[in-house]
Amino acid sequence: MQIRAPQTPLPSLRSRLLIAAAVWLLGITLAAGYLMPSFIKTYLVDQEKHQLYIYLDELTAQIDTDSDGNVIPPKPLSNPRFQQPYSGLYWSLNVADTELRSRSLWDTRISGDKESGFVGPDKQSLIVLTRDILLPDLDDPVTLTVAISQERLLKTLTQLTSGLWLILLIMAGGILCLIWLQVSWSLWPLRRLQKNLKQVREGETSELSGTYPAEIRPVVDDLNALLFHYQEILERARNHAGNLSHALKTPIAVLNNEVAHLNEQEQSRLQPSLQQLQQHIDYHLGRARMAGATNILSAKTAPSPRVDAISMAMDKVYASRGVVLVNELDSDLLVAIEKRDLDEIIGNLIENSYKWAKSLIRVHQLEQSADTVMVVIEDDGPGIDDGAYQNALKRGVRLDETTPGTGLGLNIVNELAHSYRGELNLSRSQLGGLKASITLPKPRK
Repeated sequence: MQIRAPQTPLPSLRSRLLIAAAVWLLGITLAAGYLMPSFIKTYLVDQEKHQLYIYLDELTAQIDTDSDGNVIPPKPLSNPRFQQPYSGLYWSLNVADTELRSRSLWDTRISGDKESGFVGPDKQSLIVLTRDILLPDLDDPVTLTVAISQERLLKTLTQLTSGLWLILLIMAGGILCLIWLQVSWSLWPLRRLQKNLKQVREGETSELSGTYPAEIRPVVDDLNALLFHYQEILERARNHAGNLSHALKTPIAVLNNEVAHLNEQEQSRLQPSLQQLQQHIDYHLGRARMAGATNILSAKTAPSPRVDAISMAMDKVYASRGVVLVNELDSDLLVAIEKRDLDEIIGNLIENSYKWAKSLIRVHQLEQSADTVMVVIEDDGPGIDDGAYQNALKRGVRLDETTPGTGLGLNIVNELAHSYRGELNLSRSQLGGLKASITLPKPRK
């Protein structure tokens, strides 16, 4: 089992919903900001053209010719702006080489076309309507042109557009705030569920409690059922391990005593089977202990004082060897492992070092990430061959048959580490002996 590298966290549900709402609002705001001015301009231009058609009809009604076939200048139109120079409202009449213009055009004329646009006095942008009519006394059609300046329309449109953008931005901001409040209110049960889970993880409660919405209630019920089942299994495994230990201890002791009274040939034939039986029992009891504790979710243990306690016990057992253990672990270092399991892990590794070290054992730490820490136990003993590291972690394997032991210690440590999503690695120490590096999880913050 390998420890997975930390993955980049995905955005929260709140962020996703707010980002989606912001993108949607941005699209709607931009669409409204660009389409609505276009609709307003079309409406205003249509209104101006509607008025121009009235003037064009009025001008058409006044067109006539004299006895010589010349076009009679029309009377002043109803709107006095046609009489004011450069007023923005113009008309012109063209037939053959004759051109008549409104007084408002003064000494200029309407120029341009539909593609490039029409231009009047002072380079005014114009809205233009034209009409061709036929008179009985004229061979050529009479072209009537009525125009109005767009300057006031464009200025009005600019003011409307500015006000529209301001309204749209205020409205989008207000809607986004309302969506934020709605999202926060909707996700509040999930925050309460997170707080409740934290209480379970820290051992303050054994189940999730409180009232939750109908969409979340099934999840809460399933989590409570899972927690109950998990705690029941752990407690049952602990009890079965203890019961099995007590049930088998006496029969095995009796068998060992009986075998001790046999001759050497019988002892050599029966002792391997008894030892194999003892190894299987020790292994499976160790696996049962590995099932964890009822408060494993809130497990939090300081390794440094546990190393000191184990070292004091080992100093008494191996007093004749004169081995010194140097504990360099930080006193405030915490790992997310239950106390008895941590003692099992560190105790096996330290005991192994005491068996083989010449004079020195060093225990120190290497920071790996915000979630894990590596505890290193190394000694100055003979170590093991480079090719035998993986083999040493297998169940029941003893690399040296002359030293007492069952060959289960490193295997139990390895499986215990895996049960906590950790990892045990063996390598050559700079001190000359074995270096055991075990990666352990830190408590969640």
